[in-house]
Amino acid sequence: MPGARRWVLVPLALVVTGVLAGGLTLAKGGDIENDLAGRSRTALQAAGINGGQVTFDGRAATLSGFPAERVVEAKNIVRNVDGVSDVTLKADPEPTTPPPAPPSSSEPAPPSPPAPTSSTPVDEKAALQDEINQALQAEPITFVPDEATVTAAGQRAAKKIAELLKKAPPDAEFEVGGHVGQGPGGEKAALKLSQDRARNVARLLIRYGIPTDRITSKGFGDTQPSGDERRVEITVR
Repeated sequence: MPGARRWVLVPLALVVTGVLAGGLTLAKGGDIENDLAGRSRTALQAAGINGGQVTFDGRAATLSGFPAERVVEAKNIVRNVDGVSDVTLKADPEPTTPPPAPPSSSEPAPPSPPAPTSSTPVDEKAALQDEINQALQAEPITFVPDEATVTAAGQRAAKKIAELLKKAPPDAEFEVGGHVGQGPGGEKAALKLSQDRARNVARLLIRYGIPTDRITSKGFGDTQPSGDERRVEITVR
């Protein structure tokens, strides 16, 4: 029996020895690959070549992902690393080109209409002046005869004019001009009456919401005769 036990132990020792030797061989092979890969990358970086990959199967190197203009140089550098037996280039996959889009069967969209041009302040003032003239012609600002007092109808007309003036451009200013016909008092009396009437209308417009600093008044007396010499004109400037 002791002799039989020795024969059993001898094969078992051989098996253990073989397993250990194989493990050392595998470990040594992995160390070699890591060492070669590390030294190859160092050599490539020293040459200023980056961006690719170097892998090893034993001592055989495979290169991939390097710039096309430097791939030959990279191959030669790795081949000259001590311990490298062979260098293979792995081709990068060619980029796929998407198929061309089918021609559109729909008709082209009509061109967009031109953007409307904005009116200038001069145009706005001219348009407003026309509105004021028409409003005063349809409903004039009237006064008590031979006085500067505005009648009730004249006050209503002035209020409508104030609403029009509120639409004026911010830089617009307004002049209230008073006109009267010739009277027994002569030119001086006519001038004073026209001034008083223009001033009273300006005060009404201010009361109806027009800023004071945008309104002036002026009397012209009987110097500018017209079809209606007892009139008030409002000019946009």
